[in-house]
Amino acid sequence: MSELFDEVDEDVRREQLKKLWDQYSIYIVAAALLIIAAVGGWRGYQYLEAKKAAEAGTAFDKAVELSEQNKHSEAEAAFNNLAATAPSGYRLLARLRVAGEVAIRDPQAAVKLYDDIAADRSVATLDQELAKVRAAQLLVETSTYPNLLARIGSETTPTAAFRHTVRELLALSAWRANDMTSARKWLDMIANDGETPPGLRSRAEALQALLPPVAKS
Repeated sequence: MSELFDEVDEDVRREQLKKLWDQYSIYIVAAALLIIAAVGGWRGYQYLEAKKAAEAGTAFDKAVELSEQNKHSEAEAAFNNLAATAPSGYRLLARLRVAGEVAIRDPQAAVKLYDDIAADRSVATLDQELAKVRAAQLLVETSTYPNLLARIGSETTPTAAFRHTVRELLALSAWRANDMTSARKWLDMIANDGETPPGLRSRAEALQALLPPVAKS
């Protein structure tokens, strides 16, 4: 008797499933097709992005080669093209390289390009800081110490990524301005930072040795 009930239950379940299929099969098939299309679209998107990145990488390497061959106008044009058309990572690298190429012929124009990157909120903070430092490197021989301090003074804190280079730039700028008190301050910060690179530390020590003695009170 139990076997009979089991067969009846099985028939009932089969009939219920058939009714559900008849009622909802179009939606089930449509959902399956949408999932397949979405997965295929995502795979296609990944393939295209990878292809674009590979093409941009090749073009970037060729532009670098032009620069190394001193074909700076051609390199600048190539980097400009990448800055306009490449995926975001290569686009930023290209913008930085454009500024570097422009600096060879027009440092002030290059400073403007670096300033634009530093002010671009779509750019990562670390890259903004790098652009600020690159601009300061171009200005250290021509800018006043107060102006340079206003530009990059915030990048001298113990956790700042480029603090070592920034401190050296400010020390040199203060030295040029005959502000030995400020120069000593930055050189001391370089000397007292355990993470200062050896080459930079050596340069700082050489400048420290040339500083006038501190007046005794």
